[in-house]
Amino acid sequence: MPAPIGIFGGTFDPVHFGHLRMAQELAEALALDTVRLVPAAVPPHRGRPRCIAQQRREMLKLAIADNPLFVLDSCELERDGPSYTVDTLTALRASVGPDVPLCLFVGADAFNGLSTWHRWESLIDLAHIVVAHRPGTSLAGDALPQALQTLWHERHTTRPASLHQAPAGRLLQHRITALDISSSAIREALHAGRSCRYLLPEAVRHYIHTHHLYESPLHES
Repeated sequence: MPAPIGIFGGTFDPVHFGHLRMAQELAEALALDTVRLVPAAVPPHRGRPRCIAQQRREMLKLAIADNPLFVLDSCELERDGPSYTVDTLTALRASVGPDVPLCLFVGADAFNGLSTWHRWESLIDLAHIVVAHRPGTSLAGDALPQALQTLWHERHTTRPASLHQAPAGRLLQHRITALDISSSAIREALHAGRSCRYLLPEAVRHYIHTHHLYESPLHES
């Protein structure tokens, strides 16, 4: 069986250490060789990103430049319409073939709302789903919406090695280091003129200040 590929999507507006540490820890726990970070063009479950796609892509590129584990995947930025995860996984599956395990990374908060995602039932047939515990969130099978409870009971595994043994179909949760960092809090701090040093990579912080990003009044939708 080929080595699994991790997939981690988001708006990355901006990318920060919470994103990067989550991807790093999950990759190490699952013994992955590659994680594809996929910036969304038109996120269907939140408002329009503050920064344009090119800027968010450049910040992500700077953030992962010194880590050979991470690969920037611009497929959603190059695709028209909403950035549906199911479309990204379908395209990736067609590209790598039927036998390569794919591991979709999501936070516990995102997983709790998974049943609202476009064609969400197809996700588990295209990839394994790896759920990371984030600060302030919890994940308990019986507390999930009914549709997700069924998925949980049928597909849950506690064995990371099982994700190497099939191309898709398993659900695994993993606890990660509690870094209570959010892109929205960073945007608010930058707008208020406060420092974001140590919340995101220095190269990203320099890019933000050089291009005067997030300094204009906030118009979050």
